[in-house]
Amino acid sequence: MKLVKMSLLAATLIASSAFAIDNVKVSGDAKLFYATFDSADGTLFNTVDSAGQTSLGLGITADLTEGVSAGTHVTAVSAMGLTNIVGGVWESGLNDTYMVDEAWLAATVGKTTAKAGRMTLDTPLAFTETWSVAYNTFEAAVLMNTDIPDTTLVGAYIGGANNGNFGGQWNTNNLGGVTADTNATQNTNFGLVNGGNGAYAIGAINNSWAPLTAQGWYYNLPETAYAYWLQADLALDMGLTAGLQFTGIEHKNQVPTADTGNTAVAGKVGYEMKDTFALSVAASQTGENNQFIGAGANFFGAQTKLYTEAWWNFTYVERPDTTSINVTATTPEELTYVALGLYATQATVGENGTGADLKQDMMEITLEAAKSFGPLDVGLYYILTDAEDQNQDVNGEGQSYNSVQAYLTYNF
Repeated sequence: MKLVKMSLLAATLIASSAFAIDNVKVSGDAKLFYATFDSADGTLFNTVDSAGQTSLGLGITADLTEGVSAGTHVTAVSAMGLTNIVGGVWESGLNDTYMVDEAWLAATVGKTTAKAGRMTLDTPLAFTETWSVAYNTFEAAVLMNTDIPDTTLVGAYIGGANNGNFGGQWNTNNLGGVTADTNATQNTNFGLVNGGNGAYAIGAINNSWAPLTAQGWYYNLPETAYAYWLQADLALDMGLTAGLQFTGIEHKNQVPTADTGNTAVAGKVGYEMKDTFALSVAASQTGENNQFIGAGANFFGAQTKLYTEAWWNFTYVERPDTTSINVTATTPEELTYVALGLYATQATVGENGTGADLKQDMMEITLEAAKSFGPLDVGLYYILTDAEDQNQDVNGEGQSYNSVQAYLTYNF
């Protein structure tokens, strides 16, 4: 049961829905996350190879007048007494801190909605990630229009982010054998993106034929790169699902004779029996150019939206010349009392992968048991990781290791 992501579309609609004038809504959550790894000395629950942190989030939305609304959200993070039993955290080091991660204003006229300020986003190559105790957000301006039947047009300018600049996607969230704060994907400071030039995105989402959702996106990071993302997802009433993704990136102002671009293609097929189980198999392949980053990575985070993304070990499937396979199987808690999940990913790097004498193949198997007790969400996870560039022995050979993670989230 991964944390629910708020999409760009949903965030904008929530901001602009017709509430009663001055309608105020308050919501939030309290989290306690814990993870332990046996990669340092072969044992779990040791201080060096464990991480833990708490967070408290509080959000407020209100209608200022008809068609105009505003919202803000604050997140406080703390290691609290966990510093005696863990050596790492998800966010901002071992010191207590807080961040104003949302502060936006939205207005709707007809079928057009504008939203500006600090907010969550969910576009294919610039999106909010929610795997941590806090989530990354953006300082942006978004315009959305639905005048064309069954079509949503989106335009966005991103001027700042609290997760570094373009290129930051090479940060990993693997906690094995590291010290506090090495893995933080968010921080308290918002920085200008792309050297202050910002990033622009335009997209169209069409659902003219009910079973098919098609979308296309184009991104321009002035003087740095441009990228595109095409995707089509099919969901039939009989429970069959299928999807296809194609994305590419081209870097600007590089050596004229150099090949500075890369691409990625991914496909997925699945079947879901309502209230019983869901099964999907996905495969992806990235381009061979190893001079720059692979294609499909979040410009401002660690993850990718390629169908093959691993549950925990991010960044692998979008690396250059990488073939990946993902198998996902889940059952709902209504059937088995607890929600069960199996997430398996294999990423294999070819001859043209990044770096000399490359050792970056990765295999991950994650087992999930999760349940909701009213407002309390509980998740327990076991992860087996076998990655050539992790937990290396004296000969530089990666050794497999085990992880156990526990997540408690109380929603209010």
